[in-house]
Amino acid sequence: MRTKTLKKNKINVVTLGCSKNVYDSEVLMGQLKASGKDVVHEEEGNVVVINTCGFINNAKEESVNTILEYMQKKEDGDVDKVFVTGCLSERYKPDLQKEIPNVDQYFGTTELPGLLKALGADYKHELIGERLTTTPKNYAYLKIAEGCDRPCSFCAIPIMRGKHRSTPIEDLVTEAEKLAANGVKELILIAQDLTYYGLDLYKKRNLAELLEALVKVEGIEWIRLHYAFPTGFPMDVLDVMKREAKVCNYLDIPLQHISDDLLKSMRRGTTKEKTTKLIHDFRAKVPEMTIRTTLIVGYPGETEAHFQELKQWVTDMRFERLGCFTYSHEENTHAYNLEDDVPEDVKIDRANQIMEIQSQISWELNQQKIGQVFKVVIDRKEGNYFVGRTEFDSPDVDNEVLIDASKAYLKTGEYTTVKITEAEDFDLYAEVVS
Repeated sequence: MRTKTLKKNKINVVTLGCSKNVYDSEVLMGQLKASGKDVVHEEEGNVVVINTCGFINNAKEESVNTILEYMQKKEDGDVDKVFVTGCLSERYKPDLQKEIPNVDQYFGTTELPGLLKALGADYKHELIGERLTTTPKNYAYLKIAEGCDRPCSFCAIPIMRGKHRSTPIEDLVTEAEKLAANGVKELILIAQDLTYYGLDLYKKRNLAELLEALVKVEGIEWIRLHYAFPTGFPMDVLDVMKREAKVCNYLDIPLQHISDDLLKSMRRGTTKEKTTKLIHDFRAKVPEMTIRTTLIVGYPGETEAHFQELKQWVTDMRFERLGCFTYSHEENTHAYNLEDDVPEDVKIDRANQIMEIQSQISWELNQQKIGQVFKVVIDRKEGNYFVGRTEFDSPDVDNEVLIDASKAYLKTGEYTTVKITEAEDFDLYAEVVS
């Protein structure tokens, strides 16, 4: 059946999952545009590309449900073709081809040239940084490496993304310059593991040198670090953070757990003592730094005693930002050989308990901000408020600053100075300082 829509040969890219997938979709869209294709992001189009996530159960379910939704649209004649790419397709292509055979074609994470060919486009090697960004115009993700060499027992990313591969500094600077020319003011550096950056290309951890190069890019005001790994963290990065105003006093460093038993089983290459010392060292070197971490509860063998140890540690460490996830038993990972012995309801209850502690910590830390003055960037207008962020907050996951729109007119993407007047656990209210 032919489609009912009049929007012929318009390619709709649908993105699921993490910021790395957002970046990959933007690169795909940039390539399509360079080949003269009409491409949109999560709007109507008669050709659909679904960039899937295959990380944990919830993400896999969302990806499968999205594929099925578009297969129904194809059957109804609302779209002509559906292509599937990304991590789920990389990991489960034979199963997907068998279970959902009417998808036009499946592509893995490294098959961009093949996907472009199927869409009637050519892969252009000369494109560096030519992306169609899908984030608000003031910030963009900058993926500095692909893949991961870490052996974490619970993680399927190396299966889907392969070994760590750093992007050369000069290419990243070129990409940053092009983003800045298009109005981007904040770069959010992402990778499966930022701290490994450069080991393959330069035979040393080179994140600090990359930051030194990126701060020279005209138009960029903030550079934010996401997804560092605690083992082998290059401390010279903190010297750059302290010295360079453009590098946000912010670090996202997933720590996963604190029990030595579980850290060993998780194959994290560290201990409670080393991890605690690392966080203390961070705060000693850059006292104003905001640290975001993520934790996993319900990992195989996590006893009530292990969990209580984690709770106490979270209480003691007082992280400025923290997220908590329930363990997902993933095929072909090292931990899949272990018994998934923590009941689902216990996992959920433990995650809720951790987040209750964190909510209280966040509320207390936010109360201390009342009366203080901060530089904020305005991301959007929502209802009666302009919504902004400080340098200590990342989009979508951290605190937001709400400014009464009836009292001030602000533009998206602009920086302004505000005074905090009120604070909740995850929201700050502010007025513009004239």
